Amino acid sequence: MPQADAQKRSFAVAGHEIVAPSLEGGLYLVATPIGNLGDITIRALGVLAGADLICCEDTRVTRKLLDHYVVATPLTPYHEHNAAAARPKILERLAAGDAIALVSDAGTPLISDPGYKLVREASHAGHLVTAVPGASAVLAALSLGALPTDRFFFEGFLPPKQAARQKRIAELARIPATLVLFESGPRLADALADLAAGFGEREAAVCRELTKLHEEIRRSDLVSLTQHYAQGAETRGEMVIVVAPPQEQEADDIDALLRNALARVSVKDAVGEVALATGRSKREVYQRALELSDESGDGKAR
Repeated sequence: MPQADAQKRSFAVAGHEIVAPSLEGGLYLVATPIGNLGDITIRALGVLAGADLICCEDTRVTRKLLDHYVVATPLTPYHEHNAAAARPKILERLAAGDAIALVSDAGTPLISDPGYKLVREASHAGHLVTAVPGASAVLAALSLGALPTDRFFFEGFLPPKQAARQKRIAELARIPATLVLFESGPRLADALADLAAGFGEREAAVCRELTKLHEEIRRSDLVSLTQHYAQGAETRGEMVIVVAPPQEQEADDIDALLRNALARVSVKDAVGEVALATGRSKREVYQRALELSDESGDGKAR
């Protein structure tokens, strides 16, 4: 059942105490600031203060936000390492009528965190699930990158090991949309080098420490950005990389993609990789692989 009324359900803004609204039982997906603590909505503060429980990735991180706005709601950890064990307990409380807020360490929940499983099970169980939108590093970087925004593809983090990272970049190469990627500071230079090797001199932007005191947006092409960060430029903090979509003729060059893939993997895997990257059917790509084989004159697709 809901928490006892002894819980102080209020928050403070600029020294003014505001009583939180009464909440219907359910799961509330609450966006929190990605850096600047001022980037939170009044509605979000009301939900955080009015909830019976807040599920968060790291209680220490979320506690700083709550202390800043004088919110007393209890916290419980919910992250990739404890989600399987914690989820049934959260669902029990939802069934009892509690209002539960789900937050990530920063930004919008479910972006690169395990929250979708909780949302799926809560919705399947018939509980109210609603979003309280707000800050998002993905959208902030996309808007600042000075690149096309009509279509974008959020990749999240690239694989940490180079071979897997290069393979994934090859798969991303022909997606006809602006790419948005997360990266850590220590891996930024290596990731940019592999992106430059796979994409060439595409326009890109590196967005560091968004909304924070030392926010930095560096826009250039991938080759120049690689050189800049390889020479020791500042890489502390949170990073978002935004990469321009391929040129139209680049996206249609199936032959080059096939030759590149066939030099690394089997025909079957190459066809699957190129079909995924271009959006063409596997049958069409396989037929082109056979034609390339005939052109080579040795019976093998090259």
